[in-house]
Amino acid sequence: MPKNSKVVKRDLDDEVIESVKDLLSNEDSAEDAFKKSELIVDVQDEKDVEDGAEVDDERPAWNSKLQYILAQVGFSVGLGNVWRFPYLCQKNGGGAYLLPYLILLLVIGIPLFFLELSVGQRIRRGSIGVWNYISPKLGGIGFASCVVCYFVALYYNVIIGWTLFYFSQSFQQPLPWDQCPLVKNASHTFIEPECEKSSATTYYWYREALDISSSISESGGLNWKMTVCLLAAWIMVCLAMIKGIQSSGKIMYFSSLFPYVVLICFLIRALLLNGSIDGIRHMFTPKLEMMLEPKVWREAATQVFFALGLGFGGVIAFSSYNKRDNNCHFDAVLVSFINFFTSILATLVVFAVLGFKANIINEKCITQNSEMIIKFLRMGNISQDMIPHHINLSAVTAEDYHLVYDVIQKVKEEEFAVLHLSSCQIEDELNKAVQGTGLAFIAFTEAMTHFPASPFWSVMFFLMLINLGLGSMFGTIEGIITPIVDTFKVRKEILTVFCCLLAFCIGLIFVQRSGNYFVTMFDDYSATLPLLIVVILENIAVSFVYGIDKFIEDLKDMLGFAPSRYYYYMWKYISPLMLLTLLIASIVNMGLSPPGYSAWIEEKASEEFLSYPTWGMAVCFSLMALAILPVPVVFIIRRCNLIDDSSGNLASVTYKRGRVLKEPVNLEGDDASLIHGKIASEMSSPNFGKNIYRKQSGSPTLDTAPNGRYGIGYLMADMPDMPESDL
Repeated sequence: MPKNSKVVKRDLDDEVIESVKDLLSNEDSAEDAFKKSELIVDVQDEKDVEDGAEVDDERPAWNSKLQYILAQVGFSVGLGNVWRFPYLCQKNGGGAYLLPYLILLLVIGIPLFFLELSVGQRIRRGSIGVWNYISPKLGGIGFASCVVCYFVALYYNVIIGWTLFYFSQSFQQPLPWDQCPLVKNASHTFIEPECEKSSATTYYWYREALDISSSISESGGLNWKMTVCLLAAWIMVCLAMIKGIQSSGKIMYFSSLFPYVVLICFLIRALLLNGSIDGIRHMFTPKLEMMLEPKVWREAATQVFFALGLGFGGVIAFSSYNKRDNNCHFDAVLVSFINFFTSILATLVVFAVLGFKANIINEKCITQNSEMIIKFLRMGNISQDMIPHHINLSAVTAEDYHLVYDVIQKVKEEEFAVLHLSSCQIEDELNKAVQGTGLAFIAFTEAMTHFPASPFWSVMFFLMLINLGLGSMFGTIEGIITPIVDTFKVRKEILTVFCCLLAFCIGLIFVQRSGNYFVTMFDDYSATLPLLIVVILENIAVSFVYGIDKFIEDLKDMLGFAPSRYYYYMWKYISPLMLLTLLIASIVNMGLSPPGYSAWIEEKASEEFLSYPTWGMAVCFSLMALAILPVPVVFIIRRCNLIDDSSGNLASVTYKRGRVLKEPVNLEGDDASLIHGKIASEMSSPNFGKNIYRKQSGSPTLDTAPNGRYGIGYLMADMPDMPESDL
């Protein structure tokens, strides 16, 4: 056919499909500008082969480096930093826990965080596109990340809904959970028995906020207050995410920075309270012998793993909007240590406040027991000679009470148990481990009722939790939206609204009266093991399938310097070994721990451990299976060629103007267009209009494009049967 034929001209002006793997592997390292270029085709009225939608010339980008760092910090720093890290620190040796945590942060945390940042920035796609590119057979990793993200988003936003409820109730003086409610009947008024057996804050949480049922099998219907709060939480997330990073990025300035303002204010205020130093001293008193226990290292590794948001896809999604030459190694180290020091700051705040609360409870204990001793003195059960003359039991100090207690215990050794006196040690109260919702909605709220201007501090505390939760939710939703938009070419606005609406509808199971038990179920079973498996596969895919040496070269090409050899050994040997050990330990721990939940029993006014019913066990294992199911499904489909790769299936990893496309059925002829590079700084390459560079028929050597380099598409034009490179 003549070269000036209109049909040929039309074909030559049509979209050029190019394998990204081959594109990146054939880059000439001599020209930095080309390495930073984006894939665009210099044609007009170009349409997507999938749906005919017009393609944007460029991928969206962060407005500034600060905005990006705040987004990553907002995603990684979440509710777990405030209500799980302090609990683990207290439970696992106090200050001694920080050493295992820091070691595992260097061995697992930073290397894997750097790996996810690198692949996202290098390939500039969400999790689905990234792992399709690294290894099509392991492309299910990206889909598994999306499924896990969605499971986590379902219950995580319920917690934000709870926080919104408490925030709305904090504008009252006194706070509604300050005192137990009174019940009136025909004859007299009395304190609510359930509240009297527990405490005002515990009663308010279980009965007023959750109105909880006695077991997971008793639905009890919807809690309308929490349903409204859940709807409000999803509306906030939807509005913030509907425009992608253009909308969520601006909100990050507030949602990521405000929690630090509140934490610092809380720390200053708490340090001025009586007993706060006792809490901090207790917190950081190291119990070095506990470092030898394997459980401490397992829990530290799990906390490192979840604190940085590894495996969710949010880290990859955020980094995919960076420029190709961004120093993601610096970002990985910076964000990881910001996360660590945020956990330390939150721990200081939590234990300063808990020390104040423990001091108040201890004073009440001393007062009550001193009154009992006075009563025993009047009854003659205790001789007045036992009490030192300088001690006044009507206004006794903690030191004097402990002196009296020790004397009575020694003298009345055989009869002491009958007296039912308590030692009233502040350490006993501080040793009561509280985590999660128990810390935020019971222990912390009780402490704040004793603060001067308690409504103000309550408003600030729950506003901080809302911001921490939203920052993590933005990253979680981005881990779902970005890969789906990149892969399936749907409109981001429509997909965001659909995801949020569907999540709210499914989330109604969490705002039943039994909803808290489902939150526990999803938290225990939908994320832990699936995420561990996802991250192990990510590490294996990069280190052993793609090739660690090739990946290091890619990083050198992208960053402009070779990363430390330390990462080579971490990625290839240490991190996979540690992750596999953690996976085995988690499976063993799950097998040894009976599946169940803590149910609130109204008659006893206390929690009681209950096993899941048969259907509940089935749901638990279904959650784990569904989360990891995409990995074997995609592997089998692509390994056995159950779907034709040329028919536009998910295995196609092709780019046009920086977008993933489906592979067309065939490319007729041997004509192809050279892809013109556009520099990330928006400096244009030499413009040759609509010239098409092609290999001359019968030419023994390759012609070069006018810019002196061999065009990638030009090189591929003479190899129509060459299969897409499969690592």
